[in-house]
Formats: sequence, structure tokens, C-alpha cells
Amino acid sequence: MPVKIIWTVIHSCGHEATHNLSDRAADRRAGFARWLAGRACSDCWKASRDADTAGKEQWLAARRAEEQAAAQEWAERFDMTPLEGPERALDWGERSRFQLVTAAYTALVTEGTWSEVDWAVLEEKIRTVTRAGWWIDQREAEGTDLPELLDAATSEDIGTENPHR
Repeated sequence: MPVKIIWTVIHSCGHEATHNLSDRAADRRAGFARWLAGRACSDCWKASRDADTAGKEQWLAARRAEEQAAAQEWAERFDMTPLEGPERALDWGERSRFQLVTAAYTALVTEGTWSEVDWAVLEEKIRTVTRAGWWIDQREAEGTDLPELLDAATSEDIGTENPHR
């Protein structure tokens, strides 16, 4: 008598489902049926996944809104120049600028050796870089790198560190 290929499984969610296990080796079907019984059925699993995705999307949207509000408040408070670029890049650029500049202030002034006078000079350079895409491109930079990055962005010399060029 051949090993059965159609298994009726009562899933952990309480739903009963019929599974065709013919794509499994005969000696692995019983173990796979036990494994299935320890899981939610397909419908419940999909519903759970969709709920998790929706919850994560809501959380992310709320987080982005908070970050955007903080970035806008900071830009107004410190009289930052409005950014330019495609509409879809402006908010992201503002958040990126806010995060990098505040990280730089913390690293260079609060925890570092820079004076407020040194920072004021750098702050003027920050105001000259208005392309949202530039700030987005620098979003993963270290705060301590900001002075060098701004020097490169505001310099007429577009050379590289490559000695062979």
C-alpha cells in the first residue's frame, strides 16, 4: 500500500486544511504534516503578515512625520536655506541635512574641541549647499566628516585624492 499523499491537518490557528504532499518524499510526508500542524493555515498566515506590514507601514509613516517636523523646526530655528530639487526629494533632503548637521554639532562642538565661532563658520557653508540630493547622498556620512564634505561641495577645485589623476 503506497504512503498517502493527501493529508488533513489541523493547524495551530484551529483551521483544518487538506494538503497534497506528493511533492515530498514518502518518508518525509508525516514529519512535514506535523510541522504544518504547528503553523497557522495559509489564510491566517497571510492575514497576520498583512497586518504586520500595515502596522510597520503606519509606524514608519509616523516616525517619518516626527522626523520631518523636527527637521523643519530646526531649519526654521537656525535660519537654514530652503532646499532645491524634485518635490519627492525635498523632505528626505531636509531630514538628511538635519541628521547630519546635528550629528556634526554633537561630534565637533559638544563632544569635540570646536568653539561656537568655528561652528558658525561651518554653519555658513551649510547654508550654501541647497541641493536636496547632495544631503541625501551624504546621509550615511559621519558627523566629523561634514567639514571636509562641505569643503569639497563648495570648492571650485573638483580634484580627487587620486595621485595618478
